[in-house]
Amino acid sequence: MKGRRQRKQLNQSKNNDLLEKLAELEHKQWAHWTRYMLDNLTEKNIRRWRKQIEIPYSKLSEKEKESDREWARKVIEELENGYI
Repeated sequence: MKGRRQRKQLNQSKNNDLLEKLAELEHKQWAHWTRYMLDNLTEKNIRRWRKQIEIPYSKLSEKEKESDREWARKVIEELENGYI
């Protein structure tokens, strides 16, 4: 029982560490986007972004998908850094 409990505590600790790493990454992504948006806030961009919000990922252009993949790769990198 003691070994099982220790493994569970270790897994919880590892999950908490991963949660914090991914939350930090999400904050970086949000800050990156917000900075870009504020620096490029025009009526034209607002209309374009409102349209993009409604488009499912599968219907995005390859350029738009690649932008999302860039952040997905960062998640994979964090997972590979000791969480898999």
